[in-house]
Amino acid sequence: MVTTQDTRDDVRAGIVAAATQLLRDKGANAVTTRAVAQAAGVQAPTIYRLFGDKDGLIDAVAEHVMASYVSGKSVAADVETGDPVAGLRSGWRAHVEFGLTNPELYALIAARGSGAPSPATVAGLDVLRRRVRRLAAAGLLRVDEQRALLMIHSAGNGTILTLLGMPADQRDLGLGEAMLDAVLTSILTTTPATPDTTANAVAVTFATVLPDLPGLTDAERALMAEWLHRSLTHAAP
Repeated sequence: MVTTQDTRDDVRAGIVAAATQLLRDKGANAVTTRAVAQAAGVQAPTIYRLFGDKDGLIDAVAEHVMASYVSGKSVAADVETGDPVAGLRSGWRAHVEFGLTNPELYALIAARGSGAPSPATVAGLDVLRRRVRRLAAAGLLRVDEQRALLMIHSAGNGTILTLLGMPADQRDLGLGEAMLDAVLTSILTTTPATPDTTANAVAVTFATVLPDLPGLTDAERALMAEWLHRSLTHAAP
């Protein structure tokens, strides 16, 4: 028995598929509400009813493309176990590869409104945040987790956009590794194989176990977290 929900899901999937095909065939500028509606065989109001607005449609396309990509990759398989630095490198390489493989999707996301980040971006940041947490827990960070997260995220997106801005045959394919090495030099302790015992590294590591310390109230944990953050923020580079 076909239900109204089944029909709604089918229509939604058809619109996403049509938008994805337009993106691949004609580029980001071709993904307009009118063009997608025509390609999907629906009226424009249907898109607004199912996705809210064009940003909602862009989010759905991004999630669809990324899900297809991730299904063939073990991008996050090493998040929980193994060498945290190797795990970060693996995730970085996968991210750069995805960006270079899907240039039009990157352009489409860049054209998205300036509101909240897309669900695809949030999901990617969550994976990166877990990788950074493992670095901190191993005593390998010289900066606080949020700073490390933002540095890696910014460097990764900047690398992809820089490479996409070059003719394909002129791209420096070693740029990604060079940029990651530069970031790691800034955020990791000088000898990653051996936990650093300097005040910064100890403070960063301590912050990862603070939520689990017994005998403290939530207010005391919050105050201690504020002290640690203030110390790390004012630490010498």
